[in-house]
Order: sequence, then C-alpha cells, then structure tokens
Amino acid sequence: MSSLVIDDLSIRFGGIKALDGLTLSVEPGQICGLIGPNGAGKTTLFNCVSRVYQPTSGTITWDGSDLLAVPAHGIARHGVSRTFQNLGLFPSMTFLENTMVGAHPYGRTGFVRSILSWGVRQEERRIRREAYELLEFLDLGHLAFEPAAGQPFGTLKRLELARALAARPRLLLLDEPAGGLTHAEVDELAETIRHVRDEKGLSVLLVEHHMGMVMGISDTVVAMNFGKKITEGTPAEVRRHPEVVSAYLGTRA
Repeated sequence: MSSLVIDDLSIRFGGIKALDGLTLSVEPGQICGLIGPNGAGKTTLFNCVSRVYQPTSGTITWDGSDLLAVPAHGIARHGVSRTFQNLGLFPSMTFLENTMVGAHPYGRTGFVRSILSWGVRQEERRIRREAYELLEFLDLGHLAFEPAAGQPFGTLKRLELARALAARPRLLLLDEPAGGLTHAEVDELAETIRHVRDEKGLSVLLVEHHMGMVMGISDTVVAMNFGKKITEGTPAEVRRHPEVVSAYLGTRA
C-alpha cells in the first residue's frame, strides 16, 4: 500500500501565501481529516495534490513517485481521485452513465480503434458492469437507469463518490462531502466512507467542516490556519489543542 507525503509545501497567489511550508503525511489505509476555518488553505492543498495548482515550492510524493511531475490529466492513472465541494454531475445522464464517466482514464480502445469499433463494445460492457457494481456497493443500484436530475442532494453526493471510485483510486480526496446534508445523511455518509476505506483498501484525505464527522471517522487529524499546520494527531489530541480551540472554534485558548 502507498503513502502520501507532503513536505514543506508553499504556494502564492500574488501577495497571498495560501500554503506556507505545510508538511503532513497520510499512511496506507488511513483516513486523515483536514480541518481549519475558511481560508485556511485546505482546498488549495487538494488542488495541489490533484495537480490543478502548481506549488511555488515543496514536494508531494505518492507511492514513492514525485506527484508534481505528473500532469493534471494523468493524475487518475496514478491512483488519485477526488470529489468537489460543488457537484459536477451531468443532470440529464443516468446514474450509471455518470459513474461510467469516472472510468475514462482506463479506456484502452484508443482513437483509431474507436473509429473502427474494434474492442469498443467489449470495453463498454466491462465499464458498464463495473459502474453498476459500484452503484450496488453504494446502495444506488435501484437508481442506475434514472437521470441524476431531481434526485435528493444526499443521493447525488453518493453518486459523485461512485464516479470518483470508478477511476479505481488508491488515494481518495474528499472535499467537504457532507456540505448541504442533513444530520441523518451526514451519519450515513460517515459510515459509507468507512465502508469504502475498509472494502477498497484506500487511503482517504478528507476536508470537512462538520467536526463531529471528522473526529468520528478520522485516524489522524491535521489542523490548519492561514496556510500553516497548527497541529496533527489523533482526533482526541487535536480536539484539545489550545490553538485549534482558538483558531477553529473561535474561542480563547
């Protein structure tokens, strides 16, 4: 299994230092929760790992390889997949079709073979079968042939997770997956994330404002503020840290 190692990572946007010498690691099979107030740099870190942003300095190593040498379009083939704060689904497409979109990094037919239809049908059947199995795994199989439009927000969050898993990741980046969910849906999502980690053998980096969820499912927690790491440790350790109480909860240490 693979580790994610982020070392002395910094990135500037003009005069603003969004990340400032950030160092952390995610061990194989861990759920690592990333917390901090708005503007702490959490999503910026995700965008660096997923190659949306190019850091000013520092390194990101995944599975022993330099992730910063990988172009954005090649990140999924290196076993890294992510969800986003805002849903990016295709409303008119079915649950099955939306999930199949996530498998595109593993298409093998190529342009010429696609034109000539060599192997296309066989590959499409394989992708369709795997996508349906993922929907079943996430209790969405009964919606496989229903359009995404008009479905409850919590259900669409699980669909986005299915699409991310279709890329066969070993590292899953979840960017505020509980945003907009009810308390019951948050509890259900927490169990789903644990189940995905255990059954798929993934490492998970989780950004989330819902403190109860983060503290309930994370093996380790990293607290950030102003692009820097305040502390890291077990959920119990981080919850008691004076700077976390002050910066994140807005009370005096």
